[in-house]
Amino acid sequence: MEQNTVLINQKIAKNLVAYRKRAGLTQAEVAEKINYSDKSVSKWESAGGAPDIYILVQLAELYGVTVNDFLGDEPKPLEKPRLSRGAFHAIVMLLASGLVWLVATCVFVSLQVSPIVGAWWLTFVYALPVNAIVVVALSGAWKYKLVNFFSVSALIWTALTSLYLTVTVIDGLTFLQSTWLIFLLGAPLQILETLWAFFRYSIFKKRGKKAGE
Repeated sequence: MEQNTVLINQKIAKNLVAYRKRAGLTQAEVAEKINYSDKSVSKWESAGGAPDIYILVQLAELYGVTVNDFLGDEPKPLEKPRLSRGAFHAIVMLLASGLVWLVATCVFVSLQVSPIVGAWWLTFVYALPVNAIVVVALSGAWKYKLVNFFSVSALIWTALTSLYLTVTVIDGLTFLQSTWLIFLLGAPLQILETLWAFFRYSIFKKRGKKAGE
């Protein structure tokens, strides 16, 4: 029984190494993407242990293979080049962003040709925080921490800019000198976002190290 376990671990380890190299990733990059320590990844790839089924599913998704492929005698042959996971996610983000701006353009044109008079150019200003929200949601779901951090920052400052311009348009030049104080709200929000990003990163790192022990 123990010998069978060793053989299975060795088979999994060989395939993990092959698929990781094929994906062009280092052990540290794999560890970051699955929220584990690189020590754990190294242990799995040296047959010192095998990841549980949940991790195998994550790795299979990352490498574009199936869980059964990790148990094969040899790595599965390369198929025709296809869109990588990262490229697919980037395209989805671009399409989602494009949809936001398409809707904003349609709203702007509709209001512009209507008899109602207004500062309809603000439609494109409001599209900025909406676009940021879309990127925040997608990058959070796909665990792109850096993209998520910058998109949250963009959301903070574009939302404040939208508020500033709206107040300026409504009040005219009467309160223009004090309206800029709105941007002071961005400083503590940005600091909180930065602290939260570091806190979240440290939590994931500790969790990965604990799992690798």
